[in-house]
Amino acid sequence: MLSRILLVCLSLSVNSAASSLSCRWITDEKFRQHSENYLQLLDTMVSLCLLSLDDVHWMTLLYCVFPSTHDVCVCVCVCVCVLQANNSTNSTEDDEVKNTFPEHLYSQASKASAEDKLAFTAQVLNETSVLFEEDHSSASWEENTVENFVIVVTQQADELRSCIGSHGHKKKNKKLHMYFQRLSSHVLQRMGHSAEAWELIRKEVQFHLMRANQLVTSATRTN
Repeated sequence: MLSRILLVCLSLSVNSAASSLSCRWITDEKFRQHSENYLQLLDTMVSLCLLSLDDVHWMTLLYCVFPSTHDVCVCVCVCVCVLQANNSTNSTEDDEVKNTFPEHLYSQASKASAEDKLAFTAQVLNETSVLFEEDHSSASWEENTVENFVIVVTQQADELRSCIGSHGHKKKNKKLHMYFQRLSSHVLQRMGHSAEAWELIRKEVQFHLMRANQLVTSATRTN
């Protein structure tokens, strides 16, 4: 819901002021369409494995549903306990991800030139596509969904760079690059590329993409 509300605001803002950048990718609404596309794809990646139980566990727990009413209550209690235990084990990683979000980098980028804002956004998109090329087999996502997400994100980055010419080839923001590397090493690798790890990444990337969209909006307003 939050991503849909942002997309409506993004569309109104970009359409009203983007022409000053002379970027047809933005003025022709391609940027908005691609943003909407990859945010929707992220929404579909909410993993059923977030319950942290594989099919065998479910069959074992639900097998006792039929014998009697008393057994039904026991089974339900077991399910709840398992879910609560798994949620508590992930709270530390979740807090770590939230506490390391590079808010200061977005604050700095918001004060930069329009070209630098687009360059920063393009890097966010590229770093995201690299991240999603890691092993996601435990996330139970449809492979074509992930592939489409990476394709759309990469194309968005390439087109934004084409809008800013030589600025598109400037050096990477090292702190932003190191942040995404930490997401890979401290979350995905440390948690064994599990479904839980990928859900943390999915939510974090979703926030990045929404913040990056806001940068593009501000770039079109100030130039």
